[in-house]
Amino acid sequence: MSAAGGGSTAVMVETGLESRVESAFDRLADEGEERLDRSWAALVSTGLMGGVDVVFGVLALLLVLHETGNHLLAGLAFGVGFVALLLADSELFTEGFLVPVTALAAKRARARQLVRLWAVTLAANIAGGWCMAWLVAHAFPSLHATAVEAARVYATSAYGARSICLGLLAGAAITLMTRMQHGTESDPAKLVAAVAGAFVLAGASLFHSILDSLLCFVALTGGRAPFGYGDWAHWFVLTVVTNMAGGLGLVTLLRLVRSKEKVQAERSRAEAPGNGD
Repeated sequence: MSAAGGGSTAVMVETGLESRVESAFDRLADEGEERLDRSWAALVSTGLMGGVDVVFGVLALLLVLHETGNHLLAGLAFGVGFVALLLADSELFTEGFLVPVTALAAKRARARQLVRLWAVTLAANIAGGWCMAWLVAHAFPSLHATAVEAARVYATSAYGARSICLGLLAGAAITLMTRMQHGTESDPAKLVAAVAGAFVLAGASLFHSILDSLLCFVALTGGRAPFGYGDWAHWFVLTVVTNMAGGLGLVTLLRLVRSKEKVQAERSRAEAPGNGD
């Protein structure tokens, strides 16, 4: 009896787990399809808002770092930025490695839509973030030295194994944060995931293409810095590539493999007669 009961419990647990995985996949695919089908104006405005909103996390980070010199506390303060992204429905380029790719894998969207999303969001994040960084730099000139020291780690980083690993980890961390937020319907749990993701990224000084670019922009627009936009661009190109590789390869691909039956079912349904374009 106990063996049979244990077997029934195991089946129930597995069934419940599979149900949660399928529900999360459906949420990801539904949202991804919606995000990829937005107009150009919606993509640009959402990307600009993402750059604007996350700067408030950068400001919180700099304030705490300036007052305490503690990178871990500053990383925790940066959570303000990711909470703003979550609650204000704005978007960062690095949040596009799981949700829209899931929709693409399910054949609910086309590759060109994904490329458009990435390109527009990245450009808009940088444009909106630069403008806000300029405001922060001129509103808080006392933070300039702190911003220079914080940004120096990124702008003067040489290409090498460590830089690649830091970029891969950052891409994986924010994509995992996205997966955690879509794995629950609890708003408090989503907020915890946002703060935790921000803490790991900023507290550990991982190479995140948007967050760390904004730190560089505060340093560059606020006065003299021991690096220039060329140094930032050199670092930025590698970081974008490694963020994508980390998010897509270390998190998204494994989640799609985990949901391969669901992916195959979605693709079969999309390819069925009457469901084509």
